[in-house]
Amino acid sequence: MESIISYFETIPSLHRSLILVGGITCFWLMESAVPLFHFKYKKWRHAFPNFFFTFTTILINFSLAFVLLKTADWVKANNFGIINWLPDMPLWLYALLGVMLLDFFGAYLAHFVEHKIKPLWMVHLVHHTDHHVDTTTGNRHHPIESVIRFAFTTLGVLVVGTPIALVFMYQSLSVVFTQLTHANIKMPPKLDKMISYFFVSPDMHKVHHHHVLPYTDSNYGNIFSIWDRIFGTYMELNRDELVYGVDVFPNEKENGNLGNLLTQPFQKYKKPTVLPTNESN
Repeated sequence: MESIISYFETIPSLHRSLILVGGITCFWLMESAVPLFHFKYKKWRHAFPNFFFTFTTILINFSLAFVLLKTADWVKANNFGIINWLPDMPLWLYALLGVMLLDFFGAYLAHFVEHKIKPLWMVHLVHHTDHHVDTTTGNRHHPIESVIRFAFTTLGVLVVGTPIALVFMYQSLSVVFTQLTHANIKMPPKLDKMISYFFVSPDMHKVHHHHVLPYTDSNYGNIFSIWDRIFGTYMELNRDELVYGVDVFPNEKENGNLGNLLTQPFQKYKKPTVLPTNESN
């Protein structure tokens, strides 16, 4: 475990880039081999705006990386944060708790807040208006959202007290899980269900991309499914019933246009449809 921690403490930028590119490439190929849905779309054309937002996310995170480094150095120097106030524990448990708590602040909490505050929802909407969810959708975040997510991750580092090694470990796992859970791959239902007891599985997350409430406001987790189960936001839906997108922003052509996506956060808010209770079970 010490060697793993040491590796992530000084992980080269090239290796982090390889994780991102390698993950997209791997799941992109798997989508062709075992697709969940046989989309009738031009895969590269669909991927263009998503790759653009992937690039802006990388640029923003790289530009602000010094903030994470300074925060991680400060909590370490001052022995500050939740995991530093707990009794001594094995290194593997320390790392697990650190990554899990970062997943809560940097992913679950950020995601939950974005769905509950209207202006933030309009920013996050860019991610949800993809009508063909695949592995490239995972990084489809408006630049404003990339800044918001970075702020929540930094808050997590401060509150949790994680050293930079655990921050980089969390970010690496987050990238891979984001690509996996959005990938258009058909996993055996029993295997997917088994995974979902501990981690966010592909079917579990795709429920979140269903076009109407209450499903859209469920399954906020990124790596660990525990947070949705603890806070009552876990939901299930048969994969055959999935309809991607957002019901009040149904124009597929506009939702695939980069110019429209960049201005989407500033468009007029539209109240979403909520399925009656007897239809949402």
